[in-house]
Parts: sequence; structure tokens; C-alpha cells
Amino acid sequence: MSRIYINKQESHTEAATVSELAISLDLPERGVAVAVNNRIVPKAEWSSTALREDDQVTIIKAAFGG
Repeated sequence: MSRIYINKQESHTEAATVSELAISLDLPERGVAVAVNNRIVPKAEWSSTALREDDQVTIIKAAFGG
């Protein structure tokens, strides 16, 4: 289990990749952006982007409506 920070909140996860983290957090298929250590990770790279101890993960969900 690794300690990471999601939107500046400490979290512990078994996820080894951004893709596994997205699944574990039940993130929607669309309207989500993820950055790891201030680098936006394109969705095509989620499954190949490894998470490491103390990584800073930022998750942004698009808001619809108005």
C-alpha cells in the first residue's frame, strides 16, 4: 500500500497506476483530468503511468450545467 496525496489530502492506495486509481475512486469515464506531480496525464497514458510513494495527484472533474 502506498501513501499518495489526492487533491492535497493524504490517502493510502493499492493502485499501481493512474488507471487503477481512477477505477478504485469510481471516477467517471468522461469529464475528468488527472495530474501527477503537476503534470497532466493524458487519458491514453493512465494505464502506463505508475504511482509512487508520496506522489501528488490532482483530480479535476468538469462541472456541467449553468
